[in-house]
Amino acid sequence: MSAGRLLSLLLLLQARGRISARGIADELGVSVRTAYRDLARLQAAGVPVYAEPGPGGGYQLLDGYRTRLTGMTEGEARALFFAGLPGPAADLGLTAEVTAARLKLLAALPTGPREEATRTAAVFHVDAPGWYRETEQTPHLPLFVDAVLTRRAVDVRYRRWRAPQEVDRRLRPYGLVLKSGVWYAVAAAEGGRIAAYRVSQVLDAVLSDECFDRPQGFDLAAYWTSYLDDFEARRYTGTATIRLSPRGRRRLPDNVPGTVVRAVDSTSTPVGDEGWVEAVIPIESTDHACGELLRLGIDVEVVSPVDLREAMAATVGVLARAYGLR
Repeated sequence: MSAGRLLSLLLLLQARGRISARGIADELGVSVRTAYRDLARLQAAGVPVYAEPGPGGGYQLLDGYRTRLTGMTEGEARALFFAGLPGPAADLGLTAEVTAARLKLLAALPTGPREEATRTAAVFHVDAPGWYRETEQTPHLPLFVDAVLTRRAVDVRYRRWRAPQEVDRRLRPYGLVLKSGVWYAVAAAEGGRIAAYRVSQVLDAVLSDECFDRPQGFDLAAYWTSYLDDFEARRYTGTATIRLSPRGRRRLPDNVPGTVVRAVDSTSTPVGDEGWVEAVIPIESTDHACGELLRLGIDVEVVSPVDLREAMAATVGVLARAYGLR
């Protein structure tokens, strides 16, 4: 019998309120019989656990009972300071709350884990935004936090890429996602279609009086994974065959998306005796691929399609004339 498992059971009861023996077994990865045995051991140790019979019943702690946070391992103490990272917390307007929560958690820890958590906080720093771009301004993000937590709809003026560029929408936000320093609101618009809205593109936002319920079983993380897969599938509309020098291949990760890098890694074959390779890559459009590949200069050659090769040649010709070389 694990003392750590009993502590996990106690914290589970404290967090969930009421939970069935089957639910406890599933959460802790044990049999239902073991869950019953552990519940009995908690009761024998003086923890006020009682059972509520009938449909929807289960086990719960006596109202008002709380345990101090003890028994935390060094690894768990380290993990404490990866929750509520300061950058995203500041974006959400929760800096003071996160700071207060950390102080309270630290005060509840025994001396050893407390020192370990403090050392961890001193040697890790997370800077979410990517290189070569300014941090996006999201003045309406705190309003979306309020809307998500209170389940209230938001009336927004939103800027999108296609015409008409500015549109009015009533959104029912189901959650917020931080991706590479960019905040997105996952929300349902009129008609119930769920989509991701870039918060920095919200020009104006007002909380409405409408309240809503999130769809039963909606999983924000699962939706986001599906959204990214669909985005990748829609993003690339064709392929191109290119040749890369050894230096071009080294420079590739700094100049093109990871999808293109992985395509080169998986399809490249040697060409000639100077280390060049030929590979097939996905492209969004001729214009976009031309601008992206020109970053590699003389270390890349487009073999096909013809329109992309001609676009590269035409651009290089214009540059040559601009510098008086032709």
